[in-house]
Amino acid sequence: MDFAARVQRVEPSATVAVSNLASQLEADGVDVVDLSVGEPDFPTPEPIVEAGKAAMDAGHTGYTPSNGIPELRQAIADKLADDGLDYEPSEIVVTPGGKQSLYEVFQTLIDDGDEVVLLDPAWVSYEAMAKLSGASLERVDLAPHEFQLEPALEDLAAAVSDETELLVVNSPSNPTGAVFSDAALEGVRDLAVEHDVTVVSDEMYEEITYGVEQTSLGTLDGMADRTITVNGFSKAYSMTGWRLGYYAASEDLVEQSGKLHSHSVTCATNFVQHAGVTALEQVDDAIDEMAAAFEERRDFLVEAFADRGVEVPVPDGAFYMMVPVDEDDQAWCEGAIEDAHVAMVPGSAFGTPGYARLSYAASLERLEEGVERLDDAGYL
Repeated sequence: MDFAARVQRVEPSATVAVSNLASQLEADGVDVVDLSVGEPDFPTPEPIVEAGKAAMDAGHTGYTPSNGIPELRQAIADKLADDGLDYEPSEIVVTPGGKQSLYEVFQTLIDDGDEVVLLDPAWVSYEAMAKLSGASLERVDLAPHEFQLEPALEDLAAAVSDETELLVVNSPSNPTGAVFSDAALEGVRDLAVEHDVTVVSDEMYEEITYGVEQTSLGTLDGMADRTITVNGFSKAYSMTGWRLGYYAASEDLVEQSGKLHSHSVTCATNFVQHAGVTALEQVDDAIDEMAAAFEERRDFLVEAFADRGVEVPVPDGAFYMMVPVDEDDQAWCEGAIEDAHVAMVPGSAFGTPGYARLSYAASLERLEEGVERLDDAGYL
């Protein structure tokens, strides 16, 4: 059987691969501290669950308008307005998860050979989506700058040109937890305007920050018409399995991407969309409680690693940190799961070898257990 070249350009998700290995060990009776997957360990807030049940009971189990139910698109537009972004409901597409949003954007904008610029370390699926669309990649390494963009703007300027079709910015960042400064985003704006580049602003973790404010790229002068804002419900609302995301963009892009959307997924799940309205309107307190717990875990880990002589760049958002490990980070992570039974993702999967991504979407007790295991097994 012959397989399409576009599929053979990409590898399976590294984060999913590590999680699968951890699951296999657990099935064999091994207690694994799984710090590999970015899935909040909190239950979905009860008002959201109840709204989903009520929507099913009310019969909201059929197809919806392809781009999303009007109530949810209006609620998203209102939420974006609170962030300083001016989108009409007609400029919003509701998708089954944030990944689908990104996939549709890449497929709509990128032709074979078009240039896409990524900021490394970059979430693993960006590269895959770019390759599936036929893009060529330019990458900017933020590791020498403790994963901050502002001191790397000269490097970004060297990578972005008139040939660049798309630049992807993710703040707060997966996998680093970095929240880019306004000065950094203004530097992105200046390059995007100069070279007429479209920018994807992936803001999936915008609700999870610690003592800093996240700025939406599309609010900057000159960026409203050239920014595609991507977000979703998985992380902030602990709704990973519900599969609900969205993107907001110009009406002409939505018109074109809507073709792909309607011919692939048709629409996001009906009753889940109704639950999404409740998520946006009723659960601010639950978000604050989860963010406070993540901050406490971050502080514990920073101190725990420092006590063992390991200095980690302190994340200002999301629930990840990049831990410096051996140059062969793949071997380090394989050894850590085999010897210490602690699962983390190699930094090379994100384009940055020499690190391992740790997800602290786990209890303090499990995080403490994980650090102790790594230390006892000689991995720290």
